[in-house]
Amino acid sequence: MQLLETVRIPVAVIGNFFFPAMALLFFVVPNAEVAQDPTLATVAVAQLALFAVMSTSLFSYGTGVAEDRALPFDAYQRTLPAAAAPRTAGRIVNGVIWTAAALVPVVLIGALLTEASLSFWRFALGFLVVLAISVPFTLMGLAIGYSLPAKAALAVVQLTLFPLAFAGGLFLPPETFPRWLDVISQGLPSRAGRDLLAQILTGEGSAALALPVLLVWTLVFAALTVWAYRRDEGRRFR
Repeated sequence: MQLLETVRIPVAVIGNFFFPAMALLFFVVPNAEVAQDPTLATVAVAQLALFAVMSTSLFSYGTGVAEDRALPFDAYQRTLPAAAAPRTAGRIVNGVIWTAAALVPVVLIGALLTEASLSFWRFALGFLVVLAISVPFTLMGLAIGYSLPAKAALAVVQLTLFPLAFAGGLFLPPETFPRWLDVISQGLPSRAGRDLLAQILTGEGSAALALPVLLVWTLVFAALTVWAYRRDEGRRFR
């Protein structure tokens, strides 16, 4: 059911599938300096794969939850004595399916049209790391979805996604950033995810700050999600 609801949001499908794949196809593949270098190509594919995961998490949970809250059936469900766990589990499964699906076009283009290459074990580890990195963005999406009405949530997701991706080094290498932007970037979950993924896949680069930054943002967004959920329940069911 939730898979169908996500499909009904065209911008979510475009963001999840087409934009990351098209960015790789138009900006990485024609650039021989990057596409023909195994390390640079692998990092470029990883960056856009992470963007696809961010997009999936924010749209699936941010706009998805906000859309659900606008439905009369959602209000009815939340008055039932059943626990919220089954609905939450369904939402998580929906997000994982979309996350895995969003990675397919990026990985295929990278494998077929660039020199990006990974051993099976690095690929498997990278996939697990991507799922772990999606956690703070999932929580961010939930916080947005429980805080805002559907139209506002869609706008906030769009306004949040691209600045986070750009400042996180997913579109341009962080090495090209001015010093002030690089300092800000290192405190963002998108940059932390990018650095951690690049180090795991290539064995190069430094990701000393990545895990602490991701952990802090995960805790922050978890707290915001709990607050937003309780605030929403207090407004609608008191």
